Amino acid sequence: MPEAKPQKGMERGTLLLADISGYTAFLQSVGNAHAADMAAGTFVPTAYPLLTSLLDGIIEQVTPPFTLSKLEGDAVFAFAHDGGAVPRGEELFGCLTRCYRAFRSRLDEARTLMLCDCDACRSIDGLDLKFVLHHGEYVVQSVAGSPELLGPDVTISHLLLKNHVTALIGSSAYALVTERAVAALAVPLERSVPIVERYEHYPPVQARVLALS
Repeated sequence: MPEAKPQKGMERGTLLLADISGYTAFLQSVGNAHAADMAAGTFVPTAYPLLTSLLDGIIEQVTPPFTLSKLEGDAVFAFAHDGGAVPRGEELFGCLTRCYRAFRSRLDEARTLMLCDCDACRSIDGLDLKFVLHHGEYVVQSVAGSPELLGPDVTISHLLLKNHVTALIGSSAYALVTERAVAALAVPLERSVPIVERYEHYPPVQARVLALS
């Protein structure tokens, strides 16, 4: 069924979240392992500036065609209005794949620069990248000079970061694309796996999953 026209004041487009999975646990592990040295000011783990490098790499790959809304901890939130230059079909999957490869490249480089070989620092290998793509309506407001998106579809896209994809496909590197985004962007389905996610106060979300590794 085609989507209804957006209400007055609403805009429509594609919502993209690129989330570095495993980073919070990695950072906590490194902090616990080196708490004494860090408190003494004698050691700054490479893990700390690593996040900045990884996020910069993601932003470089997806903007443009997407517009950065904001950074959310270890995630990048971006959007593209309908009618813009957002890629479609295989080109879209190629964009996400290139971003993932660039992420892995930076991660490999960071691994060689690690000054410590303790178990906590070596757990950098557990980091990975996942994408959520949704299509819907939102209101754009300027906050401190940056576009802030609001609306139920924005909330849904964020809820989708918590899913059971890894249990389904056995990989933490993937693109979860809602059926609405599939239809709007002509996403190829040959390599995809169907999935349904359920969240309180929202109807079930039909989506497709494409593995990236």
